Amino acid sequence: MSLISTARKQFHATLINSILFTNQSGVPTNADKASRISIDIAKSILEQLKRSSIANRLPGQSSGNQFEQIVQQFTEATFPALSNLRPGVWHIDQVTGKRLTISDFEQFVHLDALDRAARENAELATALGNDYFIKPDIVVSRSPENDEFINGSELIVDTTTSNLTPLRSVNTSQKLLHASISCKWTLRSDRAQNARSEGLNLVKNRKGSLPHIVVVTGEPVPARIASLALGTGEIDMVYHFALPELQVACQNFPDAAELIEIMINGKRLKDISDLPFDLAI
Repeated sequence: MSLISTARKQFHATLINSILFTNQSGVPTNADKASRISIDIAKSILEQLKRSSIANRLPGQSSGNQFEQIVQQFTEATFPALSNLRPGVWHIDQVTGKRLTISDFEQFVHLDALDRAARENAELATALGNDYFIKPDIVVSRSPENDEFINGSELIVDTTTSNLTPLRSVNTSQKLLHASISCKWTLRSDRAQNARSEGLNLVKNRKGSLPHIVVVTGEPVPARIASLALGTGEIDMVYHFALPELQVACQNFPDAAELIEIMINGKRLKDISDLPFDLAI
């Protein structure tokens, strides 16, 4: 079995051992108990993943935090393995619980000064609002390269040129933000809007290259996934934690199945196993 297939199986096993299970009423933890289609689709996905357990549903914040951690572990187990496609010194961090902010990265360093100015000036804070406040769930970043590495095979660069590029460590010590990964275990309208707003703020507030802006979700209802996936501008792509299983689960729901195909054919929805390759682009 390939590395990606193995990592995907481990990803699902970890979810099932932590946040993906059925409660005493037989409702999967990623389903909306008030929605019959949500329960049926979520049950089918869980059955296809071959394992099940019964426990009480975790609070939303707790399950969301664990989902972030599991997605971070999957990304860390897969993306660096593609170093032949995308070389570099990479860092994959879950932001929650760490002293890590968006201004730690080269494209967003200026936001730290903006935040300090807003704290000292109420009128400025009112004018700015909170559009510059961005806190991704997971960040993928790259360290700048030293000249010894760049010139490893031949003299590529010297002190007279390329003195502003952030890819050279002699020019900056700040890491480059390569990707922002938002994790939504389930989707409601407010959560979809939060992800869109965060993506738009990343677009508006960066200086330099735009990082990948993606969302990973465990939502079983295609219409709710579509509320985030359809349209362009704020988010590069939505990745489902079990897309092939979702397609099978929707076979008895023609409208839902059609919507899934619209999102896939429209290049707005992919499987979690596609994420590491897309990060290598």
